[in-house]
Parts: sequence; C-alpha cells; structure tokens
Amino acid sequence: MQIYIVGGAVRDELLGRTNADRDYVVVGASPEIMLARGFRPVGKDFPVFLHPQTQDEYALARTERKSGHGYHGFSFHAAPDVTLEQDLARRDLTINAMAKGDDGTLVDPFGGQRDLQGKILRHVGPAFAEDPVRILRIARFAARFHEFSVAPETLSLMRSMVSSGEVDHLVAERVWQELAKGLMEDHPARMFMVLRDCGALARLLPELDALFGVPQRADYHPEIDTGIHTMMVLEQAARHRFPLPVRFAGLTHDLGKATTPADILPRHIGHEARSVDLSEQLCARLKVPNDCRDLALLMARHHGNIHRAAELKPATMVSLLEKTDALRRPERFRQLLDTCLCDFTGRLGWEDRPYDSPARLLSALTAVNRVEAGKIAAACADKSSIPERIQQARIAAVKEQLNDFRN
Repeated sequence: MQIYIVGGAVRDELLGRTNADRDYVVVGASPEIMLARGFRPVGKDFPVFLHPQTQDEYALARTERKSGHGYHGFSFHAAPDVTLEQDLARRDLTINAMAKGDDGTLVDPFGGQRDLQGKILRHVGPAFAEDPVRILRIARFAARFHEFSVAPETLSLMRSMVSSGEVDHLVAERVWQELAKGLMEDHPARMFMVLRDCGALARLLPELDALFGVPQRADYHPEIDTGIHTMMVLEQAARHRFPLPVRFAGLTHDLGKATTPADILPRHIGHEARSVDLSEQLCARLKVPNDCRDLALLMARHHGNIHRAAELKPATMVSLLEKTDALRRPERFRQLLDTCLCDFTGRLGWEDRPYDSPARLLSALTAVNRVEAGKIAAACADKSSIPERIQQARIAAVKEQLNDFRN
C-alpha cells in the first residue's frame, strides 16, 4: 500500500503557489484494508475515505470507462492492481496529472512539469473527450493561470467535443458550479474567451456569445464591441475583488444589446427590458442562486439610470431607491453600485476615471433613511395620505441632501 499526494497540490507546489487542499491516492489497497486502518468511507460512486485523524480524503487508485453521456456517464474500477500511472491517466490536464510520494519523489508520466514551465494547458490523452466538464475546467484554469495558453491539439479536441454534441449533455448545476468558480478567478474574462474559441460559449451561454460583434455605442471605441466591453467589465470586477453576485451581474447586464434592431445601431434604445428578459432566461436555465440572479436583474434594469444619477430629479432618485429596494437591502444596493462602477470603468482609458454616481446615490439614501416615517404616519389624520406624505418628505430630504452634495 502506497500513498501519494496528487493533482492541484503538486501543481501549485511546483508553481510556488499556496494550496490548502490535499488530495491523496492510495495504490495497492482495497476498501477492506482502508476500513481496517480506521478510514471512514464517504464515496458513493467510487471508494473515497476520510483519514481517521486529519479527515483528509484518500481515494483508491481507479480507472474510468465511458458508459454514457455527460459527467455521470462513467463506470469506475478500483482495485489493488490499479497502478498510479493508470490513475493519473484519467485526469484532465498534464499539469494536474502529477503525484508526489512520501519521500518527495515526483511522479510525472505525462510531462506536467514540462508544461508548467512552458505555460501550456494540455490534455493528458484521448479520454479527455469523454467528459464535457473538462471543457469548462480548462476554461477555468485559463482564467486562473492567465499566462498559460491552451495547446492547439487540446483546443482542437475541445472543438470536436462541441461539434459532436457532447457538451450539450452537461447538467445545469455543473455548468453553474464551474462558471461560478471561474468568475472568481483573477482573470475571469479568459474563461469566456476560451469557451468562445472552442464554440462552447454559443452552446452554454448563447445570450453572452451573441454580444460579440455587436457595436457598443456611437461615442465609444469602434474596435470594442459589446462582448469585449462585457469582458472588460468583468475584469474590473476582478480587479476590485468584488464578490460573485457583482461579477455575474456585470457579465449579464447588457445581454439585451444583442437583440437591438440593426436599423437603430449603434444606439441601444430599450435594451434594459430586453436584458432583463434574457437574464431571467439564463438564470432559470442554469439554476443560478437567488443572490446572483436578483442582483443581475436589478443591474440589467437600472444601470442606465444609476449612470445618469447627476441628471436625476429628487423625485426620480427616490423612486430609483425604492425600486431597487435600497432601504431594506442596503448591502445589495451597494453591490449594485459596485457593478455599475465596473460597467463605467470597463472601457479603454476609463479604468481610473472619476465616477460619482455611487456617492451621489448613497448620499440620497442616507437622506431618505433619516425621514421618520412613523412620526409622519402618526401625525396624519387622513391615513390614506400617509404614503404621499412620506414620499414628499423623502423627496424634500433628498433635494436638501443633493444641494449639500453639490456644494
């Protein structure tokens, strides 16, 4: 029985990166041996055990065989005669198919160390094509290791997986899981560009793929289309290390521009409503979590007015705060403003340009919160007039606050 550290921990150690996760493979053992040594079984599809002291996961060396479509279309074989190299051969990338023994010896049968040095994402073997999730994983690794390129033969294999329809068997939950991880990488735009290069973006996120080639704005750089602008917005969100809901809302805020009638381009009149509809469709299809979905819909619907905050009358500003539920959900409202910041700065030469809409709207929100609705209600003899009186008080407070803001 031999135990090896495998996968990401080995890769990141060679790169000098920290990685708290440790995956172990056990060669020459059986479930009975593991149980006799105090390990606790947790795997449903294949034998995985928890160490009795550290609770780390230890998996028996295994092989895989394609038995159906999609991520779950595999049968596994784990036995004492499965070798370490056979186990490593089933992995996705050469840089993830290395192992390290107890004595520190590196086991690298597929040239992972060479590809780390060459900054290349390369598939291990033809079995890569059997699992469509690996397309998403490569795209995600491209977002993490932004200096790495996808090997031409790997990109060609990914394209064939798309054209054969294998990618269409991905389940929504797994697609979202991988996209969410990729969105949180340092350069998330690279994930979507790799997916676009292999054709998977058009299958998985057709609403986003359709943005490429669509003019952005008449007064914008003509070489930057709406798709590229969206990628720049995403990179700004990563630059500021904003959370997942902000990054996802930045990704989807302009989807409606892909459906702008050709005769009005490069204007995008009414694209907000279309963006809301397309975002709802995308979120439903991928079963996007509520926090990401809700912020995405708010961003799609209201980002235009937020950008025009300096032009809004006090009454319109109060209405905007109410429609975005800023009074009850101030933290989400701040995330909405953060997303708008990324949209504003996600343009060539605008990365550090001043943007005062967030400060202006937060100042207005402070004024609205100072209005004591309870006192106003108690002083109203005609209870039906309470909403109007509160609204008037809020508008007056915002008007006064904005005068102070301008001064």
